[in-house]
Amino acid sequence: MASSTATAWLADLTSLFTPTLSQFDGAKAHRASIEARLDYVLGVYRMFEIGSLRHGTGVWRYSDADYLVLLKGIQPASPLTMLTKVKDALQARFKSTTITIRQPAVVCHFSDGVVEIVPGYVASGGGYMIADPTGGWMKSFPEDHNRYVNEINAKHSGGGAKKLARHLKIWKYQRNVPVSSCYLEMRAAKFLSEEAAYVPIIDLHYALKHLQNIELASMNDPTGLGSRFGSCSSESTKSDALSKLDTAVQRSERALDRHLANDHDKAIEQLKLLFNR
Repeated sequence: MASSTATAWLADLTSLFTPTLSQFDGAKAHRASIEARLDYVLGVYRMFEIGSLRHGTGVWRYSDADYLVLLKGIQPASPLTMLTKVKDALQARFKSTTITIRQPAVVCHFSDGVVEIVPGYVASGGGYMIADPTGGWMKSFPEDHNRYVNEINAKHSGGGAKKLARHLKIWKYQRNVPVSSCYLEMRAAKFLSEEAAYVPIIDLHYALKHLQNIELASMNDPTGLGSRFGSCSSESTKSDALSKLDTAVQRSERALDRHLANDHDKAIEQLKLLFNR
């Protein structure tokens, strides 16, 4: 990127890592066959697209096509039982495809794209019961969560909440930070819900600083509906994430300081380090 200012560099970064819909045509083409197979073996109540691609916060090269599949029947005691049944059903249908379990999803690595299937059940009182990445079940309200992010996003000119969420996710993927993408998106929206304006380089630093101050603490569902959002799958991965977060805060602070001093070359240099570019 040959950007003249740090602000322009961040805009170019956003553009570069924003996926086009056509880039996932291959992965999405498997939807019908996946739904048909699961309906035949397990019974499907409903299947619909969720996740960052659907919601406009996906990251090029990293985000997958994600679907929530609501199964018929009785919810088992362990979500691993459900995940294993879904994996086995799909593996029997797509024999040459690598299929793995990565809670809360079953991941299908097709040759033309990756598809993540999040199986679950309709919950009493609303929402859906899906596997919690840290174990057990959790209640999820993906449509309401998307609505919350959209409301905050519309508050700022140019869609600040989704841009900030994408910047945090780019950092996560480019620096291999073991933190939940959903957690970062909800934290970005919550952070900007209390800000009067969105300034990319300023809010990037202070959002990272906020995550550092709270030590990636779990987050109450801001809609007041679902389970708490956890940041990491285990204490060991959280330790790794916090270490990388410390480095990110230092680099974003230097970038902001250089930006405010109109030393854009140095600011961009720090942003390149932050995003591993």
